[in-house]
Amino acid sequence: MLQDPQSIRYYQRITDSLVDHWHRGYRTDELRLYLEGYLTALRHASVLEPYQINQLEQEAWRYVSDSSNFAMPEAQPDFDFF
Repeated sequence: MLQDPQSIRYYQRITDSLVDHWHRGYRTDELRLYLEGYLTALRHASVLEPYQINQLEQEAWRYVSDSSNFAMPEAQPDFDFF
């Protein structure tokens, strides 16, 4: 579980970007590549401690693995009764 505010912000950015990419037509393999690149950039930038990046990585992989995060909500039918 992420507890550091900066780690949480990066997690939110990553997950928002993953969902955005999914809606643009990218699929799981491409999302995994994106996530790996993002995490590598964080490691090279040294913006978080290594243990924080590892926690962030675990949480982000868990997010990608859960297909319900990328499901489109079904629209409710609109019934017009007179």
